[in-house]
Amino acid sequence: MPDWIANMEPHWAWLSLGVLLAAAEIVAPGFFLIWLGGAAVITGIVAWVLPIGVPLQLGIFAVLAVIILYGARKWLRDNPIVSTDPLLNQRGGRLIGEVLTVTQAIEDGRGRAKVGDGEWPVRGPDAAEGTKVRVVSADGGVLVVEAV
Repeated sequence: MPDWIANMEPHWAWLSLGVLLAAAEIVAPGFFLIWLGGAAVITGIVAWVLPIGVPLQLGIFAVLAVIILYGARKWLRDNPIVSTDPLLNQRGGRLIGEVLTVTQAIEDGRGRAKVGDGEWPVRGPDAAEGTKVRVVSADGGVLVVEAV
C-alpha cells in the first residue's frame, strides 16, 4: 500500500468517499448513492472534529446511512415528485384529441392514419381512406379513434 494512503487521516477518507459517492450518483442516477455520500461526508466531519477511532467511525457511518436512507424514503413517500408533463414519454397519449386522416381504410376495426410525417395503426369504427378521425385514446402503439 502506498505511504500516502497508509498515512491518510480517516476524515479525509470519509470526505473523499462522500464526494465519490455523490459523483457516482451523477454518473449512474438511482437516487440512492447520494444519501450514502451524505452519511460519509457527515462521518468525515465528525471524525475531523472529534478524535475517535475508525471502528466508531464505521458505526457512525452505518447508523447515519440507515437514518438518512429511512428519512429520505419517508420524505419522498410523503412528497412525491410530480411531473409537470405526465405524458412526456407517451407519444400515443399526447395525440389524444388530434384529428388524423385515414391512409389505409379502417376495416373490421383496424387501419392506419397519418400522424405527422408517418403512419400509425388505428382501431375504431370502419372508415374509408381520406376520412377524418379523432384520437380518443391510445392502447400501446395503437391509436383508438372515432369518426369526426
